[in-house]
Amino acid sequence: MSALQRILYVEDEPDIQAVARIALEMVGGFTVKTCSSGQEALREAVAFAPDLILLDVMMPGMDGPSTFKALRELPELAETPVAFMTAKVQPAEVAYYKSLGARDVIAKPFDPMTLADQVRAIWEA
Repeated sequence: MSALQRILYVEDEPDIQAVARIALEMVGGFTVKTCSSGQEALREAVAFAPDLILLDVMMPGMDGPSTFKALRELPELAETPVAFMTAKVQPAEVAYYKSLGARDVIAKPFDPMTLADQVRAIWEA
């Protein structure tokens, strides 16, 4: 498996987006592209060619699961691993996200110092 380098992060909340981006770029050394909506992710994702996609679950308009389904319909991204980031981490909720095809779920609020390691663990799983 190739090394994880490029992460697409879809998150509608600018503060969370900024913290995650800094954590992933500065601590993790990743190249991160952020999108503020599912629609933006659909427009930008193929050109960015992410190794991994992080998706917020609760977003206005197109939520995380809808965005995930739409991204899966793009041939270039059909196999790209996806993890959801959400505060909804009850076992039944996590099981639902995994049933959609997500690799894992990262709980929010996340720890910026360990986020890159969490992402790397999901990649290597």
